[in-house]
Amino acid sequence: MRHLRLDRGLIVAGLLGGVATASGIALTTTSGWLIVRADQRPQIMLLLTTIVAVRTFGLARPVFRYWERLRSHDAALGDLAERRTRTYAALIPLTPARLGARGRADVLTGVVDDLTDVVEASVRVTVPAISALLAGTLAAALTALVEPGVGLVVAAMLLAVAGVAVVADRLESRSQTTVLAARAEVARVAQLTADHTDELRSIGGSETAAGWLRTAHTALREAIARQSHGRSLSAAAVLVITGAGALAAATLAASSDASTPVRALLVLAPVATGEALGVLTDATRALARARACRQRLDNLLDQEPAVATRGRGDGLPPSPTGAPRLELRGVTASWVPGRTDVGPLDLTIEPGEHVALTGPNGSGKSTTLAVLARHLDPTSGSYTVDGADVTDLDLAAVRELFAIVDDEPHVLAGSLRANLTLAAPDADDEALRDSLRQAGLDAWLTGLPDGLDTRIGTSGRGISGGERTRLSIARAIASGRPVILLDEPVAHLDHPTADAVIADLMRHARGRSVIMVTHHGVGLERMDRVVTFETRGVDRAPHRIAG
Repeated sequence: MRHLRLDRGLIVAGLLGGVATASGIALTTTSGWLIVRADQRPQIMLLLTTIVAVRTFGLARPVFRYWERLRSHDAALGDLAERRTRTYAALIPLTPARLGARGRADVLTGVVDDLTDVVEASVRVTVPAISALLAGTLAAALTALVEPGVGLVVAAMLLAVAGVAVVADRLESRSQTTVLAARAEVARVAQLTADHTDELRSIGGSETAAGWLRTAHTALREAIARQSHGRSLSAAAVLVITGAGALAAATLAASSDASTPVRALLVLAPVATGEALGVLTDATRALARARACRQRLDNLLDQEPAVATRGRGDGLPPSPTGAPRLELRGVTASWVPGRTDVGPLDLTIEPGEHVALTGPNGSGKSTTLAVLARHLDPTSGSYTVDGADVTDLDLAAVRELFAIVDDEPHVLAGSLRANLTLAAPDADDEALRDSLRQAGLDAWLTGLPDGLDTRIGTSGRGISGGERTRLSIARAIASGRPVILLDEPVAHLDHPTADAVIADLMRHARGRSVIMVTHHGVGLERMDRVVTFETRGVDRAPHRIAG
């Protein structure tokens, strides 16, 4: 299947696993022969060959299994790194316009988990299948040399277990979509609750949120319980096949002319083979899960980007003031085909101008920022940067003009330095400290135990909502980008904190254009101009406030 990777490394790993599995089968059968033969009390010299064989098989099984793990994991980790790079590169043109209602938890957790399951299928399906096929074939062939009837029994077991694996795959596939959807819902609700803990506590909604989480976990538990029924049946079927094979082998061995030790070997051969073939039911689970994950990834990544990349790759025209002149003329834009989310809109942002966009929810303020940042192309009209149409310019070059601060700034689980160099990879420590000072975090930085090396975020030092917003602004300042786009940056802060955050930003946004979306009025008096959006467009006579 197209989501399963089969290369030389995995084939070698499967063959090494097959040798390890065959060694386990040989260890069980020869040990049985040795025990029965030793009970007959022959001369010890007659047992030395078998004793050496038992020791060899006993050592070979873990050694070859170790080599198999090394080769298979090396191949899987290399494949994971390669596919992650390709997946993230494919995801960038879709952000945010083609993500629909997906939240960060669903996108980040979902893509990471789904991609991991797809890649791991190569190890959990391909390698066990090759190993089981090789070991089972060797067991059937070598047993047939001793007693053809028992060899046929082992071969029949191979076919029966293969049939069980096919049925198990179908049962697993039926419930996999439901399980994955329930898992995604748990992640979404958990992320939502964790991000808004303070707000929920302040309005007494903690118990309600806990109820949402309990409901999501209950749905996941029920989906997994239904899925486990098919797994239990397939596992039980393998045990029944193994028992039937052992009984048939015992019957044939009893009527055989072979010696008692050889009869013991023949009886144990189906038992050891059945144990080795049991891994195929686990492989079908991984296969079904990978198939469902692959479908989810395809549904996400196979969309047409919302931004055209047909430009000639021309560089940006030089701007004498640093910040460019941005102009929208007759622009309309939409997130969903057949609907207009903003416009027709005429808007000009002069170099270094500070502009606020206000208006009711749904009037198109955030959509306008997406158009400016080239996250969404206009459906009509024109957008120019210093007089050049953006569709004729390099997409990455235009996007590098903008630093974006939204209402839910993301904090990486890492050092403070890593959070800042994400936006300014070439900045030195002094530049990073200066950006924190300009964002009003000087006192906070001084109080950190390890300065820029302090770990923040998950498993690190917690930060408040105001500190999180200021850190995002510090990133924007450190980036050196000439245009800063603010999408409700202080929506979750109290009025004094929000006003202080905006004041610090405006004070240090020297020579940079600042475009801020807001609907509660904080910081408007610090703007050069306020543009008021209406539900069906934009007020053509924007209210102007002295800077």
